[in-house]
Formats: sequence, C-alpha cells, structure tokens
Amino acid sequence: MSDARARAITDLLRTRETMGAEWGIEIEEVRTGYARIAVTVNAFMLNGYETAHGGAIFTLADQAFAYACNSHDAFTVAHAASISFLGPARRGDRLIAEASEVMLSGRSGAYAVTVRTSEGRAVASFHGLSRTIGGAILPSENQDDA
Repeated sequence: MSDARARAITDLLRTRETMGAEWGIEIEEVRTGYARIAVTVNAFMLNGYETAHGGAIFTLADQAFAYACNSHDAFTVAHAASISFLGPARRGDRLIAEASEVMLSGRSGAYAVTVRTSEGRAVASFHGLSRTIGGAILPSENQDDA
C-alpha cells in the first residue's frame, strides 16, 4: 500500500466525520500504519481546572489511532483502548498525537499513540487494539459506472 493511498483513505474518512473539523484537528502526516495529527487546545476543551479535559486528549489520540489502523484500506474499528495521562495541557497548547502500528496479524492490530505539546512535553500515552471488520474503504479503481 502506498503512502498516497493511505492519505486518500484518511481524507475520505475525514469527509465522513464532523468532529475532527469542528475541533480544528489537522492531519499532518499519514503513512501506512502511521498518522500524526494536531490540535490547539481551545476553551471548549477545558475542564474545571482550566487544563485540557482528559476526554479531549483521549479523543485526539483515538482519532490518530483510527487514521493509522484504517490506513491499510480495510474497515477497522477499535477493539480496546487505554490512556495514561502524563502531564497537563493548557489553553493555547498545540497538541500533537502520533500513532504508530506496533503489530498487525490477521484481523488484529496494536497501536501506540503519544500525545505531546509542540514543545515536546509528554501529555499522554495511548494504547489501542484494532479489529478489521472487512471491506475496502476506498472505492475499487475497477468499479463500473453502472
């Protein structure tokens, strides 16, 4: 699978969702088994302590995980996910989530996602397990216009 095809898959998935655009999530890089996305923490993402809400950080990491595990052009979903929060993020911080494939065997995959500030400060470590449920994401290039 080419990296260009992996990017095309991510771009198609992005058109089918609204959350990423609403939150201002930017897709920085996608390759087969890898994705890097970023967002700037805004007021909507803050908790009562005026730091980034854990759910917002989880959502960013989960989105990177989704792009990485779907980059093989097969519908893939999260089977399990966990996160460890390592440090706070504040309004105005630019968060970068970097997802890497650790293992892919049959229909199961494992992914590691790190969330850091643009200055490199660790914010969270996310681990996701994926399960491929089948079917290509991109339309077949040989599909008839019937």
